[in-house]
This record gives sequence, C-alpha cells and structure tokens, in this order.
Amino acid sequence: MSGPETVAAADAATRARFDMVIDVRSPGEFAEDHVPGAVNLPVLDNAERAEVGTLYVQKSRFLARKVGGAYVARNISGHLLGALADQPGGFRPLVYCWRGGMRSGAMAHILSQVGWRVGVLAGGYRTYRREVTTRLYDSPPGFRAVVLDGPTGSGKTEVLRRLPALGVQVLDLEGLAEHRGSLLGALPGQPQPAQKMFESRLLGALEALDPARPVVIEAESSKVGERMLPPAVWTAMSQAPSIRLEAAP
Repeated sequence: MSGPETVAAADAATRARFDMVIDVRSPGEFAEDHVPGAVNLPVLDNAERAEVGTLYVQKSRFLARKVGGAYVARNISGHLLGALADQPGGFRPLVYCWRGGMRSGAMAHILSQVGWRVGVLAGGYRTYRREVTTRLYDSPPGFRAVVLDGPTGSGKTEVLRRLPALGVQVLDLEGLAEHRGSLLGALPGQPQPAQKMFESRLLGALEALDPARPVVIEAESSKVGERMLPPAVWTAMSQAPSIRLEAAP
C-alpha cells in the first residue's frame, strides 16, 4: 500500500485533481482563512490545540505529543465514522494543515491506510498563502475589467446582479467583502471577513473566470469597507474602461 502523495501547489488546477480538500486545522484557524472549497475536519479543536500548546511550553514536548496524539486519534476516528463515512474506495482527498507537518501527516497516514489515494500539501496553508500573495500582489491582473460606475441609487448593484443571467462575467466585490459600499456601509449585524479570507474569496472568484472575456466590476475605492483591494484587482480597475449609469430624477 503506497503512502500519501506530496503535492507542491494549491492552485485551482491542482485542487481539481482531488475529490475533496480537507483542512485539518482548528475551527478558529479555518474561520480566519482557508483554501477555497476546503472542508474543515480538524484533528484538534480550538480548546485541544490550546491545551497541547500550553503543555508543550509549560511541561514537556513528550507530554504534549502524547496528549495531542490521543486527541488526534479520537478526532480522526470521528471523521471516518462521520463526514467521511460514505466516501467510496476511489476517494481522493488533499489534506493540509498550517505548514504541512504533524496534523496533516497524521490524517493523511490514516486515510491512506484505509486505501484512499491521499495527497498532502507540502508547506500546508503557508504554501497556499504564498500563492495568493503571488497572484494578487506580485503579478499583473490577468483579466480585463470593465467598471460599472454611477451615483448611489443609479442601480449599479441591481445591474451587476442581473448580468450573469445574460452570460456576462462579473466580479462582485461588495458581495465578497460582505459590505454595501462607502455610503450604505456594513451589512447589519454582519462582520466583514478577515483580509486574508477576502483575498481567498477574490482568488477563488478570479480562478472561475474566463480570462479571454471581459469582467464587469462595480466602481469602488481602493477599499470595500475595511477590506483593501489587492494590487492585481485595483490595477485592473484603474486601467479599465467604464460604463456610467444615471438614474432618472
């Protein structure tokens, strides 16, 4: 029986080779940001992770690993009997943790022993995050934007919402940032995603676009609420032609 496959990248094409992307980090880590489409099957929950970390610092590495190992074994067993119970013999998951270490290694080892063809993301979430930074901060836009402009109340958001039904590609920045723009402000009772999560949502949306076709984006400043537009998106918008809407008085 072969062991897990080491996977070097977390781009959309690589992820598409697998049936499921499994994030084994704690729910708190997952909530801050994660690979688009990933499912959170933690091998340590928030409290367990904090406890093991405290044991490591205040007691000993051996005790931390022993207690952590017990939690990990129990939690992986729960996932096998729960979220993964109905997966067939040909199931192929991609597993990652924070930096591709013990947590993903433990999950990948058990899943491969079941007989599944498991991939482990080398470098874990940090590898994925480097890809986000490269794509959104260090590379040219990679898509052609058309900016939909006009005063508040001119119907920009409604037009943007209807365009996909007409076969037009759109990038809904306010939807991704969970914000209604500078004048209308935040959604009631709805905090914005963390900057990293916003960037992951952006990257996921960009990966789904056809780069040969233009993308309509509603005019925004360099920030949507408290979330900053990465250079790749802001540059595309700054260089884009615009369509201006006017509402009749």
